[in-house]
Amino acid sequence: MAIDKTYATAALAVADIPDGASLAVGGFGLSGNPVQLIEALLAQGAGNLSVVSNNCGVDGWGLGILLEAGRIRKMTSSYVGENKEFARRYLSGELELELTPQGTLAEKLRAGGAGIAAFYTRTGVGTQVAEGGLPQLYDAAGNVVQASSPKDVRTFAPGGAEAEYVLEESIVTDFSLVHAARGDRHGNLVFNKAARQFSPPAAMAGRICIAQVEELVEPGQIDPDAVHLPGIYVHRIVEVGRDIEKRIEKRTVRTIGTEA
Repeated sequence: MAIDKTYATAALAVADIPDGASLAVGGFGLSGNPVQLIEALLAQGAGNLSVVSNNCGVDGWGLGILLEAGRIRKMTSSYVGENKEFARRYLSGELELELTPQGTLAEKLRAGGAGIAAFYTRTGVGTQVAEGGLPQLYDAAGNVVQASSPKDVRTFAPGGAEAEYVLEESIVTDFSLVHAARGDRHGNLVFNKAARQFSPPAAMAGRICIAQVEELVEPGQIDPDAVHLPGIYVHRIVEVGRDIEKRIEKRTVRTIGTEA
């Protein structure tokens, strides 16, 4: 029997995501955001979500629309700028936040998908990342009611030089949502440029990975050497077309003829 993981619409692909689910969502800034899946999830109505993503979109776009609708309970992110509603909800006690260094977050997702329970890293040693105390939840009066806990720190000597390393647990989520430029019916995916940063590890971390693709092709039409994420990690795939709207956080231009 042929393996066909395609779904007719984004709405069908996200229909069974329940209240309280945990999600890993791909994208780097707004690059590679699975916007059609996010919009379908907004329409579907699931709430009380725990979301792991590099950032939370911006006001009115990407994950920002789920945030504004009050659907997200907790964010695990490395960057929380460009989103005023995010800051407001966090500081007013409406949103829990687990800040994680960017490279560590990517590895926590990748490790979760690879079956690695935890790993030690130099990143965060000597800071609140390791020592604890990072504010995770405020109350309405601005008091910290939940802070991060201390993590295990051990000394290792890779290459002969002793140094301290902090233990980071991997991340596994109920679902993952990613956007790819191209995919086939078996779920093999090709990402475009910066969208390749967080999308593969986010996809790997989800027990059920849902991918939206701009172009859906038949198995064999993607050179195996060009595959960025093999279909073994992808469970559902939906084609959204090439004419979808894509945004960037800030557009910077210069006058023609001036030096860069």
